[in-house]
Amino acid sequence: MEQRITLITLGVLDLARSKAFYEALGWRGQEVEETVFFQAGGLGLVLWSRDEIARDVGLRPGPATGFGGIALAHNVRSEAEVDELLEAVRRAGGTVTKPAAVNAVGFYSSAFVDPDGHAWEVAHNPGFPLAADGSLTLPDFGQAQEDRGDR
Repeated sequence: MEQRITLITLGVLDLARSKAFYEALGWRGQEVEETVFFQAGGLGLVLWSRDEIARDVGLRPGPATGFGGIALAHNVRSEAEVDELLEAVRRAGGTVTKPAAVNAVGFYSSAFVDPDGHAWEVAHNPGFPLAADGSLTLPDFGQAQEDRGDR
């Protein structure tokens, strides 16, 4: 298996509500056969019925309860962009779950959930610089440890 993710599909309860939320954040999607596809850099983010996803992957549909164990991340180019995005999230109907602040690792971050409870981190991390097209390339963590003298 090649080390790649091509699509992330979020299970939603109300497709129109979820589409409106992401569009209020500036995303533009295409609705196709009861799904909404958003181009998100080099991958696609898809909104689809929670029950339909469960059936599609061979699981029993069930109620959405608690944290699902996945958090998506959206890195930005400045601390001000973190704050601006959080305000847009509030206006769009999302819930900020962690106020913006410098975290224990030393970069500025926050978190929110969309109307279906999908967790997102929003961060400005100078150690993860973004290319002009918004793509992120992870640093060589082994080299960073050597530069600090960690072994």
